[in-house]
Amino acid sequence: MSFYSFGTNFIITFDCINNINKYTTMKKTIAMAALALAISFGAVSCKKKVSDADLQTQATTVVTSNPNASVEVKEGVAHLSGTFADQQSKDAMIAKLKAINGVKDVMDMSTIAAPVETAPVETASAVDPAVQKKVQDAVKDFPSVKVEVVNGQLTLTGNVSSLQARKIKESVDALKIGKYNNNLVVK
Repeated sequence: MSFYSFGTNFIITFDCINNINKYTTMKKTIAMAALALAISFGAVSCKKKVSDADLQTQATTVVTSNPNASVEVKEGVAHLSGTFADQQSKDAMIAKLKAINGVKDVMDMSTIAAPVETAPVETASAVDPAVQKKVQDAVKDFPSVKVEVVNGQLTLTGNVSSLQARKIKESVDALKIGKYNNNLVVK
């Protein structure tokens, strides 16, 4: 160990100088680390935040594909409500909302519509049974002629001679029943 004398009161050793240099270096290192940490926090806090109004506009655009659904954005969370036809369309809408940059989460308050059951439709004959009976009485002398309702319309079918066809037509026309299909085959 070497001693240096600087006047009467100062004696400094090399060990003391080394300790001062170590302390200064450590102080600089800590200061640099603190500065780097402050800059990184500043960069994170300076990141542009997407407003709820902007998110609402984007979310509403996505939801317009289903007229029975609506969305409201609060604090970055999209609240989905309304009715969907099936689970698949509901899940697809939720995925589209989650894909919007800035949406933190989607709260699903929507429902799935109950399947609509259609009652079997009874097809009543458009031909009044009384009219059908009158026509059957008018052609009763012609056993080869059938009177039927086909596709809701009165239809005459069968094989007849030309004379029989004329008599049948005159008899049915005299009843004034309106339109009917004359599908008689004249032989």
